[in-house]
Amino acid sequence: MPDGPPSAVAALLSEAGADRQRVRAAIVAHVGDRSAEATTLADRDAEDAAALKAIGIDLDAVRAAIEENFGAGSLHLPQPAPKKKGIFGRFSAGSSHIPFSPRAKKVLELSLREALRLKHNYIAREHIMLGILREGEGLAALILTELEVDTTRLRADLTAALSSRAA
Repeated sequence: MPDGPPSAVAALLSEAGADRQRVRAAIVAHVGDRSAEATTLADRDAEDAAALKAIGIDLDAVRAAIEENFGAGSLHLPQPAPKKKGIFGRFSAGSSHIPFSPRAKKVLELSLREALRLKHNYIAREHIMLGILREGEGLAALILTELEVDTTRLRADLTAALSSRAA
């Protein structure tokens, strides 16, 4: 999350007992800490570089020589050819389109309904949180339940925050 003043949703969640640290700890408890994977890969690269240096090979010099002779990016693996799906191949593997899960689609649909209910012509973070609360399943709802957040009060506070913003 970006630094700076917390959003209305973050402030309301924090007041309800679901601050950033507690939510992060709950996510890690459920799905594990994925940030460790990047650290492990960096450690392996450092170990490889140290092993090569021990036998007199400077890895950075080798990389520079390869890129000088074969061009920038020559050490990167080529991207696989995109697989076309559908009639027009719109959703190919190489595109930037990442399909939403059915639950995410449902939450976004409910967020839109919340915005329409409040007579808003936009969807803000608060609307998405209202959609998550209304959907009531998934990891977010599970964590809010585990943290004993009063979802009825949170819903009322979110609606009030949206109403005060519109006024």
